[in-house]
Amino acid sequence: MKKWLTLLLGVLLVFVLAACTATDTSSEGSDDSNQESGSDSETKTLMLNNGEEPTSFDPPKGFDSVSWNALNNLMEGLTRLGKDHSPQPATAEDWEVSEDGKVYTFTIRENAKWSNGDDLTAGDFEFAWKRLLDPETASPAAFLGYFIEGGEAYNTGEGSRDDVMVEAVNDKELKVTLKAPTGYFLNIISNPAFFPVNEKVAEENPEWYAEADSFVGNGPFTLAKWKHDSEMLFKKNEEYWDSETVKLDEVHWAMVNDVNTEYQMYESGELDTSGIPADLSEKLLESDQVSITDQAGTYFFRFNVNEEPFQNTKIRKALAMAVNQQDIVDYVTKNKEEPAYGFVSYGFEAPSGDDFREHNGKLVEFNAEEAKKLLEEGMQEEGYDELPEITLSYNTSESHKAVAETMQQMYKENLGIDIKLANAEWNVFLQNQKDLKHQLSRSSFLADYADPINFLESFITDSSMNRTGWSNEEYDKLIEQAKNETDEAKRWEYMYEAEKILFEDMPIFPIHFYNQVVLEKDSVKDIVRHPVGYLELKWADKQ
Repeated sequence: MKKWLTLLLGVLLVFVLAACTATDTSSEGSDDSNQESGSDSETKTLMLNNGEEPTSFDPPKGFDSVSWNALNNLMEGLTRLGKDHSPQPATAEDWEVSEDGKVYTFTIRENAKWSNGDDLTAGDFEFAWKRLLDPETASPAAFLGYFIEGGEAYNTGEGSRDDVMVEAVNDKELKVTLKAPTGYFLNIISNPAFFPVNEKVAEENPEWYAEADSFVGNGPFTLAKWKHDSEMLFKKNEEYWDSETVKLDEVHWAMVNDVNTEYQMYESGELDTSGIPADLSEKLLESDQVSITDQAGTYFFRFNVNEEPFQNTKIRKALAMAVNQQDIVDYVTKNKEEPAYGFVSYGFEAPSGDDFREHNGKLVEFNAEEAKKLLEEGMQEEGYDELPEITLSYNTSESHKAVAETMQQMYKENLGIDIKLANAEWNVFLQNQKDLKHQLSRSSFLADYADPINFLESFITDSSMNRTGWSNEEYDKLIEQAKNETDEAKRWEYMYEAEKILFEDMPIFPIHFYNQVVLEKDSVKDIVRHPVGYLELKWADKQ
């Protein structure tokens, strides 16, 4: 059983109690790279790969895996996940929590600055958090602000901006009132969605985040260069309040979405870290340069329940049960992942001491015979003599393609059906998924904060993260109860029951839980990869 979240939540509890009682291409060694970045032989430049073009560096919009890692190192919230993965004081040097656990008062550091030299104020946080919740922003992360009193009402058009209980009491004091006590609130606000925005800069240039020469951040690094769809260069932010801790001078990011090419760049010295190509995993996993760490997240597929034939629950279950998760991790991805038989990953320990995943058991398993039976019953219910054409969609990637082709073969062998495959670049794929234009599509979920409710809240009715068209009143009610329940044992029971309902209706089905398997040069030190969170370069070094 994985215990990392036990430590995280334990430390988080100590924080809360204390507050309550106390009041693509450049090479490191190439002359071109050094000239372009302004480097010299003494410059410490870490060479990383972002995979693809970030969706956005606007905090409430860059809510995805291709934006988070970079954004987390350009900006910083009130709290920041530390080396032990627990929330630590960051832009806020201190905070107090009211006796009822609902009111947080944060003190902003006097030396907190923006990269352009402006003072960072509590007003910048108020501006940013209310903008996150503004329905006009259309942030996919807005639901994270629903813990704040008035947040959901404003975002859903039933309240006003003034009703959101986030207030800059003065330049250095921010007061936040929650709907209910939320023990993991300090963890939630370390998420990039809660980063501040320089109000003055944003009012002068609404597109401040779109180019390197206009970007203004408050994190360990600044955005020195951004050649879209190609590369980025970060430089150490001398205005950062804790700049003395930052050891790297620069971080160069390539944008290569093929793991084989990434590995070749790693071998040639153009990258300091790399993933492992599946066909080399047996050899490379034994390397002393490999790091394998936990990550709270799930690789899964979504059905569009509004598209034939997936309006039928039995047909959805048939396609879910015809996929052999164990074979996919053993023979396709080959990165020592755990096959997933539920949606919430391992690592979340209940008050009883049980791991959530182990307690709730296997909710969907490979069973070809049962899948055939369910398909026949579902087709009979719908009056189908043959299934409507089915297309499985995925975003362009060799690894996603390999999984999709394996599933295509499994459906042929186990159900006797042929499905088509379609791929698109990330931004196009994601928008089509949000617009419910896919029938069956791949997805990934990486936890935003350390609690199972974060996995499950994605599928409430009208959630921007739902993307299936599925709605269940009982499920919605259980999630709402879990978010407002102060008795931890009851709260976990609500979550157990909600996940079971999710799999009774099967709008999604899982393949595997994520881990982080990385090749890393011996010269690289202290990159922190949070199980729940993001890549952290604040403490990184290159020798």
